[in-house]
Amino acid sequence: MDIETNTTQHATTLPAPHATTRPAPLRLAVIIGSNREGRFGPVIADWFLSRLAERDDFTVDVVDLATTDLPTTLSHQPAPAVRAALAEVSPKLAAADAFVVLTPEYNHSFPAALKSLIDWHFTEWQAKPVAFVSYGGMSGGLRAVEQLRQVFAEMHAVTVRDTVSFHNAHGHFDETGRHKDPSGPDAAAKKLLDQLSWWAHALRDAKSARPYEA
Repeated sequence: MDIETNTTQHATTLPAPHATTRPAPLRLAVIIGSNREGRFGPVIADWFLSRLAERDDFTVDVVDLATTDLPTTLSHQPAPAVRAALAEVSPKLAAADAFVVLTPEYNHSFPAALKSLIDWHFTEWQAKPVAFVSYGGMSGGLRAVEQLRQVFAEMHAVTVRDTVSFHNAHGHFDETGRHKDPSGPDAAAKKLLDQLSWWAHALRDAKSARPYEA
C-alpha cells in the first residue's frame, strides 16, 4: 500500500518595516563674541548664518554681545539691570543643544564680553558641543580659539576639532559683505556643522538616557 505524504508549505510573513522618525532639529545658539565699536563680526555672522539657512537639522538663536550688557563683576545677587540682561540671554543658552562661537582675536586672546557671558553661566554649557568661527589678522583668530577650548573644557563642554578661520578677514569680503571666493570657507563650514551635528545628537541622546552630572 502506497502512502502519500502531503507537504504543506507555510508562507513566511515578514515583519512590516518600521517607519523611521526624523530626529527633532537641533537648537543652535550662534554667539557673536565681539561688542567692539566698528566690529567686523556682523559680516562674518551674516555669511555664517546664510550657510546655516541651507540646512534643516538646526534651528538658530543668535546671541549678539553688542546687545547683551553683562558686567565683569560676578554676583549671586545681580542688580536689576543685570537680571534683565540674563533673562534675555540665559534661556537661549539653556535651550541650546549646541553652540557656535564667532570670535575675533584681541591682543592674542578673545574679547572680555565673551568671557563675561561664559562666566555668568555654568550648567547651560554642560555636556554640549561648541564649535568656533574665528577671524583676525595673520593668525585668523586661532590663538583666541585655543584659549577658549581650555575655558569651555572647564565648563564641561565638548569643543569640535575643526574650525572656520579667516586670516586677514577684511580682505576676503567685498563692500557688500559677500565672500569673494566662497568655495573654501563654504566647505569648511559644512565640515564644522556636520561634526557639530554629530556631537549634538550624540550628547542629546546620551543625556536623555542618563543625565549628566558635573
